[in-house]
Amino acid sequence: MRDLLVHTGRVHRWATNFVANSVQEMVRPAEGPQPADEALADWVRDGCRKLVSTLRAAPADLSCWTFLPAPSPLSFWARRQAHETAIHRADAESALGAGITPSAPAFAVDGIDELLLGMVPLRHEALRTDAPRTLRIRATGEATGAWTIRLSETKPQVERAADAPAADAVTPDCVIEAPAPDLYLALWNRRPLDDLTITGDTALARLWRERFVI
Repeated sequence: MRDLLVHTGRVHRWATNFVANSVQEMVRPAEGPQPADEALADWVRDGCRKLVSTLRAAPADLSCWTFLPAPSPLSFWARRQAHETAIHRADAESALGAGITPSAPAFAVDGIDELLLGMVPLRHEALRTDAPRTLRIRATGEATGAWTIRLSETKPQVERAADAPAADAVTPDCVIEAPAPDLYLALWNRRPLDDLTITGDTALARLWRERFVI
């Protein structure tokens, strides 16, 4: 738990630096002194409050370094840190063993979208198959979404289902679907994929579980 909170506090401060100072190149999170156990919770809260206030005060045309596609640097950092915090909240709740609080469905869909369209291309080396295969991810329930991942020996190709070519009527080799909050946690490997509905070639689901780890 201490390692998790120190990591989260450092990442919040790292992100704040890019936004507050318009930093144009990648810099690693500062190590700095670690607070004592009794001060750790307040230190994490202070870092989160500063991040939120910095994002709110930043200009819409903010220019700074980013590492995933986004409409703007400001929207990138707001989105990335929201999901960074949500996933690590799930980690903390998992450690407590009291159950993970589900995210709002629309927020979960957005997190799945960021993961599939942003993180998969960034960390593509793990997701390779000898022969071309297609994996469909589908969020169901109150907020919905669907994504197609085309796997092969080269870099995976990911697209939202609504953006897929009209001629693409091929049945996917595997479909993973669930309500968005459950799917969000499972794709981030914070809950078992076995709890979801998986149809078709389950080896593709195992490929995700075993190789795509962040």
